[in-house]
Amino acid sequence: MPADFLQLAGKTVLVAGVANRKSVAWHIARLLTEADCRVLYSVRSPERREQVAKLVSNISGGNPDDVLVCDVEHEDQIERLADEVASRCEVLDGFVHSIAFADYEDGMKAFHETSKRAFLRTMDVSCYSLLAMSRALKERFARDASVVTISISTTRMASENYGYMAPIKAALDSSLAFLAKSFSADSEIRFNAVAAGLLKTSASAGIPGYVDSYLFAEQATLRHRAVSTEEVASTAVFLLSPRSAGINTQRVVVDAGMETNYFDADIVRRCVEGS
Repeated sequence: MPADFLQLAGKTVLVAGVANRKSVAWHIARLLTEADCRVLYSVRSPERREQVAKLVSNISGGNPDDVLVCDVEHEDQIERLADEVASRCEVLDGFVHSIAFADYEDGMKAFHETSKRAFLRTMDVSCYSLLAMSRALKERFARDASVVTISISTTRMASENYGYMAPIKAALDSSLAFLAKSFSADSEIRFNAVAAGLLKTSASAGIPGYVDSYLFAEQATLRHRAVSTEEVASTAVFLLSPRSAGINTQRVVVDAGMETNYFDADIVRRCVEGS
């Protein structure tokens, strides 16, 4: 196998959404850097930029000056990001959209009690931002660039503690086909998602009841071992590479087989005996 099997050396990828070293986006960025790929970063605030710049400076090949600020709730900042990317590279070979935010200012409520304000703000940040950022970066993308977003393994399971994020992730998933079709008029840019099972991240730690759901999900996998952030990142890196050129508008599920194992005999037995 060639040393550069993924053919990422010398390419440039923008990674949006790094929060800390536990972030999926950070694991993706680190793997890309190890593959001799130049990584540009987009983070939400100047404070986050300072934190992420420290992480970047500690990896070989990382450049803290390539950490840019863009709060996707503001269109002028998205346009500014596109200009800053253009000043740093002639061609952008890939874009990672790992941005998600849920407005729980009103607390956790039943889905039908979700406020319009909370729903629309969360949709703006977690879904519409993919469209807005892709549009702003369009002229910078290579003709065969790869865009990868981070989704969830299923949007059909009504997890109460995940609230209204699943319907918004469903909209994100649906956007892939429409973006790919729209961009296909004058390019071969691909749009795919890594649909991850439950992960241990800082963001997930803030979801009420998440730990219990995570422990259940771990037992429901076929291997009885949870999906790792590294496994999700590795799939994203593959989708960013030319080796995945034939994959477009797809959700690649990374859940260690959980969706096939809900009726695992041991789990069923424990539930029945405990009832």
